[in-house]
Amino acid sequence: MPAHFDFQQFQAMTPLDGVNIWAYLLDRYADRITVKRRKPALENLEKIFNATFKLANEVGFRAMNLRDLCGETGLSMGGLYGYISSKDQLAEMIEDVVRHATHEVPTMFSDVSDPLDRLEALIRASIYVSEILQPWFYFVFMDSRVLQAEQRGTAKESELHVQSLFADVIAQVPSLRGSPDLIAAHILATFQDWYVKRWKYRAADIGPDRFADSAVRMMRGYLA
Repeated sequence: MPAHFDFQQFQAMTPLDGVNIWAYLLDRYADRITVKRRKPALENLEKIFNATFKLANEVGFRAMNLRDLCGETGLSMGGLYGYISSKDQLAEMIEDVVRHATHEVPTMFSDVSDPLDRLEALIRASIYVSEILQPWFYFVFMDSRVLQAEQRGTAKESELHVQSLFADVIAQVPSLRGSPDLIAAHILATFQDWYVKRWKYRAADIGPDRFADSAVRMMRGYLA
């Protein structure tokens, strides 16, 4: 994979998009989802998760309940139970999607030998994948506290895993100044600002490519 690419090129490189995410969920949770007709199952999963993100933003995930979700999606309670059994399961599935995406992205660039080039590729890919799955990333950042204790631990371990992947690449930069772990933490905080504070960048007419270019220049300016 190349080290330099834009958002459009990234979308062509990865199968991940806002459509096949429903197929991923349906296949991954086939043992829990009792609806077996694929087309309506995919359509209803999209309704359920989009409604979840909408309600979580409007009233908060902690305050919403499954009846609210039924009203938003048009599904009956029995129809909803064909896909999820509880709010906890919803939150778990959302966290799982984000964890899967953030763990898979680094494997795309394992053959990029130069550490600065690989770091650029990781930065760009991380920003772009959070652009594709922005509501999912935003939910995990804002509402991870509603996860069950075991799932909260998994989410924390996942973030530390991604940070360690970045730190391992940074440690390979010649004549490195500073702690790789701390530099990696700063880089991850930059990503979080992008998908959490979208209003700020939208108001300034800054898209994912411009933001990624700036993040890469900042990284190279410090490390090169």
